[in-house]
Amino acid sequence: MRAPLRWVLWDVKDTLLKVRASVGEQYCKEAERMGLDLSPMEVEAAFHQAYRHHSKTYPNYGITQGLDGRSWWMGVVRDTLSRCRVQDPALLNTIAHNLYHNFCNAENWEVFPDSQRVLESCTSLGLKLGVVSNFDSRLEEVLRVCGLLSYFSFLITSEEAGVAKPSPAIFDQALQKCGVAAGSVAHIGDHYVKDYLTSRSVGIHGFLLDRRNEHMQPDVSREHLLSSLEELPSRLQQLMG
Repeated sequence: MRAPLRWVLWDVKDTLLKVRASVGEQYCKEAERMGLDLSPMEVEAAFHQAYRHHSKTYPNYGITQGLDGRSWWMGVVRDTLSRCRVQDPALLNTIAHNLYHNFCNAENWEVFPDSQRVLESCTSLGLKLGVVSNFDSRLEEVLRVCGLLSYFSFLITSEEAGVAKPSPAIFDQALQKCGVAAGSVAHIGDHYVKDYLTSRSVGIHGFLLDRRNEHMQPDVSREHLLSSLEELPSRLQQLMG
């Protein structure tokens, strides 16, 4: 007998919500408030270089190296702007501090049109919901200002967990919180490896959200692939037994 579904775990960024403007635009807007005139395209390119460097050198917000999400992100901002020839340390620190706090504001995030409806549907089916996200400690506040926090029984961020997807260990922590076997849990996310393959590797029912129909992996079965969250409730009902 298959165990009936009891819990649904969610990725957040690019699954339930997305950053409203490009990083280049957001950073330039804050720099402009400090009297700087920068090119969004140049800043965007510099950000991707800085982000890659910090992710490789200090994985998962540098938790194991004595950093935290705030100091990690401030380092990324300082590095980004330094690559754009901003040199004043006090100015770099001020902009980095402001940007870190700006990303807790609702106006910087856009909730996908189907997110709230589908969270409501899952709740009305009697399913409990949790979050497993490669995110820092701001996630609770972001979900709160976006009106989504109340749907979830728990949040696990990679900063808090000390481990990030695609490590199965973060899903093991989530299963402990759910208090049920992996076969009674589903997970929805937009990343083929971090969300789909990793959740399925521990026995969770992984679903891959592909809003732009970009995924070409032949090993994702049709019933696990979603082009919209609207398709999810009927798939979950089939697992509820």
